Amino acid sequence: MSEGHSSKAVLIAGPTASGKSALALELALSASGTVINADSMQVYRDLRIITARPTHGDEARAPHRLYGHVDAAVNFSAGAWVADAAKALEEARAEGRLPIFIGGTGLYFKALTAGLSVVPPIPADLREDVRARLERNGVEALHAELAARDPRAAGRLNLRDRTRIARALEVVEATGRSLLDWHQEGQPPLLPRDSFRAVFLAPGRDDLYARIDARFDAMLGGGALREVERLAARGLDPLLPAMKAHGVPALIRHLRGELSLDEAATIGRADTRHYAKRQFTWFRHQLPEFEWVKPEEARGWLAASVSAAGDER
Repeated sequence: MSEGHSSKAVLIAGPTASGKSALALELALSASGTVINADSMQVYRDLRIITARPTHGDEARAPHRLYGHVDAAVNFSAGAWVADAAKALEEARAEGRLPIFIGGTGLYFKALTAGLSVVPPIPADLREDVRARLERNGVEALHAELAARDPRAAGRLNLRDRTRIARALEVVEATGRSLLDWHQEGQPPLLPRDSFRAVFLAPGRDDLYARIDARFDAMLGGGALREVERLAARGLDPLLPAMKAHGVPALIRHLRGELSLDEAATIGRADTRHYAKRQFTWFRHQLPEFEWVKPEEARGWLAASVSAAGDER
């Protein structure tokens, strides 16, 4: 890959277990890059193993930013990530390094390239009240409340989507406005269309699912259960994002004696495969500017893109 590059950023996305992290590290080493995390679960310091974060050794080989910098007790949002990403982007450019955003969270990439709505902070007591009503009365009752206050948002949500129903209700209660209205007003993108090159790694489904299963088993062998046990011991709200990372709920049920380890692992692998399927759908429909390539072709694509960026200087 070319050693020269302009200020253009490189975006590497793809489903979980598609080989993104290794590719980003290789590019960072060859093109003097900084790897910037765009995965919503890898931001949590409590979840290194179960989220397959880069190893300490890999992080030492090239600058890595926004990995493990958030406590699991924090309800970390896309808006908070954008604010952190802006600082990481500015730092990389100030150091003359190629910014390499890598991850599988479509909303993060959407915010990065298309901007993000700005919802005022929700008071903690209001959020806790909504969550308490959810636990006490159930998701159907909460959806009915939302339908009475914000029928447009309620009509767009799955009746079982606990997290988004609670979010929509707390926003309308806190601001008096629909979440849909807030989505129409937002920040400009950090990366305008001509300032980045974007690739989506698209392995064959059978190969990807086999890799997901193998990696989940490897994470279990590498201490994921002990990691989840430490997280569970904190007694955090089960609706927090970190508590819903793939594999975490099932492994907590195992630790409580509700499932065997094999049963928990089966659920964790299946949940991860289902998530990968949703990632394909999201990027196909929401982020058409990403060029889809097979993982084995990605190195050639990146070499050509970085070389072209250097020619544009």
